[in-house]
Amino acid sequence: MPDCPVFVGIDVSKDNLDVHLLPENKQYRFVYEPKKIKALIKMLKKHTPRLIVMEASGGYEISVALSVADAKLPLAVVNPRQVRDYARAIGQLAKTDAIDAYVIARFAQDVRPEVRDQLTFNQLKLKELISRRQQLIAMRTAEKNRLARVFSDPVINGIKAVIATLDAQIKSIDEQMNHEIKNNPTWRQKVDLITSVPGIGKTTAYTLLFALPELGKLNRREIAALVGVAPMNRDSGLMRGKRTITGGRAIVRKALHMPTLSAATRWNEKLNRFYTRLLANGKKHSVALTACMRKLLITLNSMLKNNQTYNPDFYLDWC
Repeated sequence: MPDCPVFVGIDVSKDNLDVHLLPENKQYRFVYEPKKIKALIKMLKKHTPRLIVMEASGGYEISVALSVADAKLPLAVVNPRQVRDYARAIGQLAKTDAIDAYVIARFAQDVRPEVRDQLTFNQLKLKELISRRQQLIAMRTAEKNRLARVFSDPVINGIKAVIATLDAQIKSIDEQMNHEIKNNPTWRQKVDLITSVPGIGKTTAYTLLFALPELGKLNRREIAALVGVAPMNRDSGLMRGKRTITGGRAIVRKALHMPTLSAATRWNEKLNRFYTRLLANGKKHSVALTACMRKLLITLNSMLKNNQTYNPDFYLDWC
């Protein structure tokens, strides 16, 4: 009789890694430190798991995920909400680190989420830089808004000094990202494809490249759902609910907002006709813009999948 496939759940906390293996029902705990992560990888290789599942836990999972991916082990990093919903579905309401690891292992065994390539260390570094850049821009905007409401010289000079510091940090991040892209032919080619779309600049391209590495690897429905621009049905029995988007990657939607608005209202004739038709049919501006964003995203997905630059005569018609 062949051996049963092994499914692993790893609960990641700041100090410990709780591991549960099914169907053996074996439990392990490793201190969260480099030497113990190596021991964890050694143990996992010994059991040759069919699937390892971890929750995205605010960044704590990154070091472990990198190590598991480097070891060529099958890994899925999932949204914690999926696991919580699953735990409620199976009646597991109690919550400890060991129980969480067991529930994640059950989730791996029953749901079998798709294994996807994990970001490399350099990709994660650039993703962090992109997130930090957005934070700095938000802080700079807040400081500029404060500057417009004050009148005393000490406060004005203090705010201007903070803005200058933020400007310098944003410039430094831009230089780092440009340097990394310039020295990586694969990334540079993808950026060239993305920026061939009018209205999409390098910053947006960098965000898509590292905050949405699945771009060009999924089908149109999967990529739209992943970003959170796919309308979800809310129908049951006689009820016909309003279609809404849910979840997804807000950082990507934010990056695509201005390019989509510019395309839908100015430079792209086909997208403008689509946008105008939706408004004429009574759709709100935000709904129409989200639909345009979905078209633009699917177009970008197709471009990267087929390694083709933007062609207004082909794209957007079939989305």
